[in-house]
Amino acid sequence: MNLEKVIFAFFIVLALTLNFGFFLGEFDNPDHHDVYELYAAIVVSIIATILKFGDRTHLGAVVLATSLVADLQLIVAAVVWGMVEHVGNSGMTPHAMAGIVSLSGGALLANVTSVVLLVVETVMVRR
Repeated sequence: MNLEKVIFAFFIVLALTLNFGFFLGEFDNPDHHDVYELYAAIVVSIIATILKFGDRTHLGAVVLATSLVADLQLIVAAVVWGMVEHVGNSGMTPHAMAGIVSLSGGALLANVTSVVLLVVETVMVRR
């Protein structure tokens, strides 16, 4: 067993599960979406992205691209959350929360694509 590949897969799957945990719940209800879970999803997603930089294959480039998309959408979701909470006068509204969760949903789709590609790559490896 290759420890490097185990760590790589661990962070990819962890990024997916944290993002799913944040995404799950009523779209417009802020009580169902924890800001710290979004923060954890961003941190783990960035770690997973950094781990993907070493792969020089075509499939590795696609996996890196999906991770960059997930990072971008999660970071934008966090920026929107911060702007709504600290810049706007109205605080968190259902409309704003739905936008944040939608961005997280896009990142979730990118993370699912990344995990599917990881599984495809694993199946393609011949012994």
